Amino acid sequence: MNKLPYESTGNTLATRSGCTPGHQSAYLPGRRQWLAGLGALALSLAGLSTGVFSSSAQAQTAPAAAGSPTTAAGGPRLLVVGDSLSAEYGIARGTGWVPLLQERLKKNGYSYQVVNASISGDTTSGGVSRMAGLLAQHKPEVVVVELGANDALRGLALSMTERNLDKLVGDAKAAGAKVLVAGIQIPPNYGRDYTERFNAIFGKVAKTHQAALVPFLMEGIATERDMFQNDGIHPTSAAQPKLLENVWPRLEPLLKR
Repeated sequence: MNKLPYESTGNTLATRSGCTPGHQSAYLPGRRQWLAGLGALALSLAGLSTGVFSSSAQAQTAPAAAGSPTTAAGGPRLLVVGDSLSAEYGIARGTGWVPLLQERLKKNGYSYQVVNASISGDTTSGGVSRMAGLLAQHKPEVVVVELGANDALRGLALSMTERNLDKLVGDAKAAGAKVLVAGIQIPPNYGRDYTERFNAIFGKVAKTHQAALVPFLMEGIATERDMFQNDGIHPTSAAQPKLLENVWPRLEPLLKR
Protein backbone atom coordinates (compact mmCIF):
# COMPACT_ATOMS: atom_id res chain seq x y z
CA MET A 1 0.00 0.00 0.00
CA ASN A 2 1.30 3.46 -0.83
CA LYS A 3 2.37 5.58 2.09
CA LEU A 4 -0.36 7.99 3.12
CA PRO A 5 0.38 11.63 3.97
CA TYR A 6 -0.16 11.31 7.71
CA GLU A 7 2.45 8.56 8.05
CA SER A 8 5.19 11.17 8.23
CA THR A 9 7.54 11.43 11.17
CA GLY A 10 7.76 14.21 13.70
CA ASN A 11 5.07 16.47 15.06
CA THR A 12 3.82 17.97 11.80
CA LEU A 13 0.13 17.19 12.24
CA ALA A 14 0.15 17.98 15.95
CA THR A 15 1.80 21.32 15.26
CA ARG A 16 -0.64 22.17 12.45
CA SER A 17 -3.59 21.39 14.69
CA GLY A 18 -2.28 23.62 17.47
CA CYS A 19 -1.42 20.73 19.78
CA THR A 20 1.71 20.31 21.79
CA PRO A 21 4.14 17.52 20.86
CA GLY A 22 3.22 15.76 24.07
CA HIS A 23 -0.25 15.16 22.68
CA GLN A 24 0.97 13.81 19.36
CA SER A 25 -0.14 10.26 20.09
CA ALA A 26 -3.74 11.45 20.36
CA TYR A 27 -3.60 12.93 16.88
CA LEU A 28 -1.44 10.66 14.72
CA PRO A 29 -2.93 7.26 13.86
CA GLY A 30 -0.43 4.53 14.70
CA ARG A 31 -2.10 1.16 14.27
CA ARG A 32 -1.40 -0.69 11.05
CA GLN A 33 -4.85 -2.24 10.92
CA TRP A 34 -6.28 1.26 10.88
CA LEU A 35 -3.90 2.34 8.12
CA ALA A 36 -4.91 -0.67 6.09
CA GLY A 37 -8.63 -0.35 6.59
CA LEU A 38 -9.90 3.08 7.59
CA GLY A 39 -6.99 5.44 7.00
CA ALA A 40 -9.07 7.86 4.99
CA LEU A 41 -11.39 8.38 7.96
CA ALA A 42 -8.50 9.31 10.21
CA LEU A 43 -7.27 11.69 7.54
CA SER A 44 -10.59 13.40 7.19
CA LEU A 45 -10.93 13.84 10.92
CA ALA A 46 -7.40 15.18 11.23
CA GLY A 47 -8.22 17.66 8.51
CA LEU A 48 -10.88 19.32 10.62
CA SER A 49 -8.20 20.79 12.87
CA THR A 50 -6.17 22.17 9.97
CA GLY A 51 -8.99 24.60 9.39
CA VAL A 52 -7.38 26.97 11.88
CA PHE A 53 -5.75 28.47 8.79
CA SER A 54 -9.12 30.12 8.14
CA SER A 55 -10.55 30.22 11.63
CA SER A 56 -12.43 33.49 11.30
CA ALA A 57 -15.58 33.68 9.24
CA GLN A 58 -19.09 35.05 9.26
CA ALA A 59 -22.33 33.31 8.51
CA GLN A 60 -22.99 33.36 4.80
CA THR A 61 -26.09 32.73 2.79
CA ALA A 62 -25.38 29.57 0.83
CA PRO A 63 -24.98 30.14 -2.93
CA ALA A 64 -28.35 29.52 -4.47
CA ALA A 65 -29.35 27.76 -7.65
CA ALA A 66 -29.86 29.96 -10.68
CA GLY A 67 -32.95 32.09 -10.35
CA SER A 68 -33.51 31.30 -6.68
CA PRO A 69 -33.73 33.99 -4.00
CA THR A 70 -30.60 34.88 -2.04
CA THR A 71 -32.13 36.85 0.81
CA ALA A 72 -34.42 36.19 3.74
CA ALA A 73 -37.33 37.24 1.55
CA GLY A 74 -36.96 33.91 -0.22
CA GLY A 75 -38.38 31.99 2.70
CA PRO A 76 -37.72 30.74 6.22
CA ARG A 77 -34.13 30.23 7.32
CA LEU A 78 -32.32 26.91 7.64
CA LEU A 79 -29.12 27.42 9.66
CA VAL A 80 -26.06 25.16 9.43
CA VAL A 81 -23.55 25.49 12.28
CA GLY A 82 -20.52 23.36 11.51
CA ASP A 83 -16.79 23.07 10.87
CA SER A 84 -14.67 22.41 7.77
CA LEU A 85 -16.90 19.55 6.62
CA SER A 86 -19.62 22.11 6.01
CA ALA A 87 -17.46 25.16 5.21
CA GLU A 88 -16.27 24.12 1.72
CA TYR A 89 -12.67 23.83 2.84
CA GLY A 90 -10.38 23.55 -0.19
CA ILE A 91 -13.13 23.30 -2.81
CA ALA A 92 -14.83 25.80 -5.10
CA ARG A 93 -17.56 27.92 -3.57
CA GLY A 94 -20.96 26.56 -4.38
CA THR A 95 -19.82 22.92 -4.60
CA GLY A 96 -20.10 21.93 -0.93
CA TRP A 97 -22.95 19.89 0.50
CA VAL A 98 -24.53 22.97 2.09
CA PRO A 99 -25.03 24.95 -1.16
CA LEU A 100 -26.05 21.69 -2.80
CA LEU A 101 -28.69 21.48 -0.10
CA GLN A 102 -30.01 24.89 -1.17
CA GLU A 103 -30.36 23.58 -4.71
CA ARG A 104 -32.10 20.41 -3.48
CA LEU A 105 -34.56 22.45 -1.45
CA LYS A 106 -35.55 24.54 -4.45
CA LYS A 107 -35.80 21.51 -6.71
CA ASN A 108 -38.16 19.84 -4.25
CA GLY A 109 -40.39 22.85 -3.79
CA TYR A 110 -39.14 24.13 -0.44
CA SER A 111 -38.70 27.86 0.12
CA TYR A 112 -36.02 27.66 2.82
CA GLN A 113 -33.03 29.96 2.57
CA VAL A 114 -29.89 28.21 3.82
CA VAL A 115 -27.49 30.19 6.01
CA ASN A 116 -24.10 28.53 6.31
CA ALA A 117 -22.51 29.58 9.61
CA SER A 118 -19.78 26.93 9.46
CA ILE A 119 -16.18 27.80 10.34
CA SER A 120 -13.23 25.54 9.57
CA GLY A 121 -11.52 24.41 12.74
CA ASP A 122 -14.48 25.19 15.00
CA THR A 123 -15.27 23.20 18.13
CA THR A 124 -18.47 22.72 20.10
CA SER A 125 -17.29 25.48 22.45
CA GLY A 126 -16.96 27.83 19.49
CA GLY A 127 -20.42 26.85 18.37
CA VAL A 128 -21.86 27.61 21.79
CA SER A 129 -20.24 31.05 21.78
CA ARG A 130 -21.88 31.85 18.43
CA MET A 131 -25.24 30.15 18.64
CA ALA A 132 -27.20 32.75 20.59
CA GLY A 133 -26.25 35.48 18.15
CA LEU A 134 -27.00 33.32 15.13
CA LEU A 135 -30.42 32.38 16.47
CA ALA A 136 -31.25 36.01 17.22
CA GLN A 137 -30.05 37.24 13.84
CA HIS A 138 -31.51 34.61 11.54
CA LYS A 139 -34.45 33.20 13.52
CA PRO A 140 -34.14 29.82 11.76
CA GLU A 141 -36.94 27.31 11.57
CA VAL A 142 -34.43 24.46 11.18
CA VAL A 143 -30.89 24.15 12.56
CA VAL A 144 -28.26 21.61 11.54
CA VAL A 145 -25.50 21.12 14.13
CA GLU A 146 -22.32 19.60 12.66
CA LEU A 147 -19.63 20.00 15.33
CA GLY A 148 -17.57 17.79 17.62
CA ALA A 149 -14.72 16.18 15.70
CA ASN A 150 -12.28 18.95 16.54
CA ASP A 151 -13.04 18.44 20.21
CA ALA A 152 -11.67 14.90 20.00
CA LEU A 153 -8.68 15.92 17.91
CA ARG A 154 -7.75 18.50 20.53
CA GLY A 155 -8.19 16.06 23.40
CA LEU A 156 -11.06 17.92 25.01
CA ALA A 157 -13.00 16.19 27.74
CA LEU A 158 -15.94 14.14 26.54
CA SER A 159 -18.08 15.67 29.27
CA MET A 160 -17.40 19.12 27.78
CA THR A 161 -18.27 18.02 24.26
CA GLU A 162 -21.51 16.45 25.44
CA ARG A 163 -22.41 19.48 27.53
CA ASN A 164 -21.75 21.83 24.63
CA LEU A 165 -23.71 19.76 22.13
CA ASP A 166 -26.55 19.53 24.62
CA LYS A 167 -26.59 23.34 24.91
CA LEU A 168 -26.35 23.87 21.15
CA VAL A 169 -29.31 21.63 20.47
CA GLY A 170 -31.24 22.76 23.53
CA ASP A 171 -30.86 26.45 22.70
CA ALA A 172 -31.94 25.91 19.12
CA LYS A 173 -35.00 23.96 20.25
CA ALA A 174 -35.83 26.61 22.84
CA ALA A 175 -35.76 29.20 20.06
CA GLY A 176 -38.45 27.23 18.27
CA ALA A 177 -36.28 25.52 15.66
CA LYS A 178 -36.32 21.91 14.61
CA VAL A 179 -32.84 20.41 14.92
CA LEU A 180 -30.75 17.86 13.05
CA VAL A 181 -27.55 16.59 14.68
CA ALA A 182 -24.88 15.47 12.20
CA GLY A 183 -22.74 12.86 13.91
CA ILE A 184 -19.10 12.08 13.35
CA GLN A 185 -17.00 9.06 14.32
CA ILE A 186 -13.36 8.89 15.35
CA PRO A 187 -10.82 6.15 14.58
CA PRO A 188 -10.02 3.45 17.17
CA ASN A 189 -6.49 4.65 17.93
CA TYR A 190 -8.05 6.93 20.53
CA GLY A 191 -8.73 3.83 22.61
CA ARG A 192 -11.84 1.71 22.65
CA ASP A 193 -13.48 3.38 25.64
CA TYR A 194 -12.93 6.95 24.41
CA THR A 195 -13.95 6.06 20.86
CA GLU A 196 -17.19 4.35 21.86
CA ARG A 197 -18.14 7.07 24.31
CA PHE A 198 -17.41 9.84 21.81
CA ASN A 199 -19.31 8.17 18.99
CA ALA A 200 -22.32 7.72 21.29
CA ILE A 201 -22.56 11.38 22.29
CA PHE A 202 -24.40 12.52 19.15
CA GLY A 203 -27.15 9.94 19.43
CA LYS A 204 -27.50 10.56 23.15
CA VAL A 205 -27.92 14.31 22.73
CA ALA A 206 -30.32 13.88 19.81
CA LYS A 207 -32.44 11.47 21.83
CA THR A 208 -32.52 13.76 24.87
CA HIS A 209 -33.90 16.62 22.80
CA GLN A 210 -35.92 14.51 20.37
CA ALA A 211 -33.83 15.89 17.52
CA ALA A 212 -33.17 14.20 14.20
CA LEU A 213 -29.82 12.42 13.79
CA VAL A 214 -27.39 11.61 11.00
CA PRO A 215 -25.32 8.87 12.70
CA PHE A 216 -22.22 9.44 10.55
CA LEU A 217 -21.97 12.34 8.13
CA MET A 218 -19.17 10.73 6.12
CA GLU A 219 -20.81 7.35 5.70
CA GLY A 220 -19.87 5.93 2.31
CA ILE A 221 -16.76 8.07 1.69
CA ALA A 222 -14.54 7.61 4.75
CA THR A 223 -12.60 4.69 3.27
CA GLU A 224 -12.58 5.95 -0.33
CA ARG A 225 -9.20 7.58 -0.96
CA ASP A 226 -10.33 9.20 -4.21
CA MET A 227 -13.03 11.05 -2.31
CA PHE A 228 -10.37 13.20 -0.62
CA GLN A 229 -8.34 16.14 -1.85
CA ASN A 230 -4.63 15.91 -2.71
CA ASP A 231 -3.75 16.54 0.92
CA GLY A 232 -5.53 13.30 1.77
CA ILE A 233 -7.53 15.16 4.37
CA HIS A 234 -10.52 17.06 3.07
CA PRO A 235 -13.40 15.63 1.00
CA THR A 236 -13.39 16.65 -2.65
CA SER A 237 -16.18 18.37 -4.52
CA ALA A 238 -17.08 14.93 -5.90
CA ALA A 239 -17.72 13.70 -2.36
CA GLN A 240 -20.13 16.49 -1.46
CA PRO A 241 -23.25 14.97 -3.08
CA LYS A 242 -22.73 11.87 -0.93
CA LEU A 243 -22.60 14.01 2.21
CA LEU A 244 -25.88 15.59 1.14
CA GLU A 245 -27.41 12.17 0.52
CA ASN A 246 -26.49 11.22 4.09
CA VAL A 247 -28.20 14.35 5.42
CA TRP A 248 -31.29 14.63 3.24
CA PRO A 249 -33.36 11.62 4.43
CA ARG A 250 -33.02 12.78 8.05
CA LEU A 251 -33.57 16.45 7.24
CA GLU A 252 -36.56 16.37 4.91
CA PRO A 253 -39.05 15.18 7.56
CA LEU A 254 -38.29 18.40 9.47
CA LEU A 255 -39.22 20.62 6.55
CA LYS A 256 -42.54 22.17 5.60
CA ARG A 257 -43.74 23.67 2.35
